[in-house]
Amino acid sequence: MKTEITNGIHYVGVNDRHKHIFECLWPLPYGVSYNSYIIADEKIALVDTVEADFFTQYLDNIRSVIGDRPIDYIIVNHMEPDHSGSLTLIKKYYPNAKIVGNKKTFGMMQGFYRVGNDADGDTLEVKNGDTLQLGSHTLAFTLVPMVHWPETMVTLDTTANVLFSGDAFGCFGALNGAYIDAEMNCDIYWDEMLRYYSNIVGKYGTPVQQALKKLAGVKIDYICSTHGPVWHEHIERVVGMYDRLSRYEGADGLVIAYASMYGNTERAAEVIARAASEAGVKNIIMHDVSRTHHSYIIADIFRYRALILGAPTYNNGLYPQMESLLSELAGRDMKNRLLGWFGSFSWAGKAMKTIGEKNETRLHFEPVGTPVEIKQSLDEATTRACEELGRAMGERLL
Repeated sequence: MKTEITNGIHYVGVNDRHKHIFECLWPLPYGVSYNSYIIADEKIALVDTVEADFFTQYLDNIRSVIGDRPIDYIIVNHMEPDHSGSLTLIKKYYPNAKIVGNKKTFGMMQGFYRVGNDADGDTLEVKNGDTLQLGSHTLAFTLVPMVHWPETMVTLDTTANVLFSGDAFGCFGALNGAYIDAEMNCDIYWDEMLRYYSNIVGKYGTPVQQALKKLAGVKIDYICSTHGPVWHEHIERVVGMYDRLSRYEGADGLVIAYASMYGNTERAAEVIARAASEAGVKNIIMHDVSRTHHSYIIADIFRYRALILGAPTYNNGLYPQMESLLSELAGRDMKNRLLGWFGSFSWAGKAMKTIGEKNETRLHFEPVGTPVEIKQSLDEATTRACEELGRAMGERLL
């Protein structure tokens, strides 16, 4: 079975089709891959590992490439347990392998696994710009902190022009047979990359931009991420996508996210959507925050520039699912977004005011239009106000 990507570099990763929720937070309708790579030269390097549950298959994959040869180096680009979880086990099978990482890597490694003890001559600490010779292959290390953990680094094989990028440029979705993009239909991975970036990396736009600048001008023929396809044919699209998302550049479109207990708030959302459409907005997505997993709502808010939120008052506060969504958005430090909002109540209004307060103190999106407050159900005046809010957003957006 073919494992070689290019020039002695092999894919030895595994697929996880059992896990339903990534990080116990994000749905995995297509599963997820944990990618790992072997560089077979005079010295053998293993780049990142996989989640420990898959170690038996993983070890078989490694042995199918190198046979009985020892591993000389285990390169740890990222310490998250879905990539470092097999470190303890792999060291039992390859006890003489040196673990390669940076100073922060080894601090975490000791905390998670009690391995990587420099006193035992077990480690090779690298700094930004350091290189490692394997034979004909030269590896260069670049530190990219907070993409998306503080110890993160990437490894460039300068001989083969292959970037081992850790979680950067990764996406959800198991690999269905092929592992190189040129040998598969990549359609499902584009939305899964958007969702992966917005859900996992979204807060760290500035560090991603700094990482992209460090790699600018570097010749890269393959990107070997820890999740998703090996990128070869679509490198320009993938890098462009990360660049755009990390700048928080949304396309011209509108997300209307609402909560509705008995249908009255939903009717208001429909009125707003119709008015925005009549104002010329073609890309409109509506989400009921109680029915759609927030993973997908967050992805669409990264996709489009405009957002309108609406919810009923609940227990003299904001409807819980909307409260949760606002907290999730605030945690991503998004920029360059337009926001309108509306709220409803039966006897004591709180929702509209709370959304406005949260925008002022946490989201900091640009307010658009006049917020609408609906008592019990739409009447002629509040219907007009909803129409005006939809039109105002359309005019500001376009």
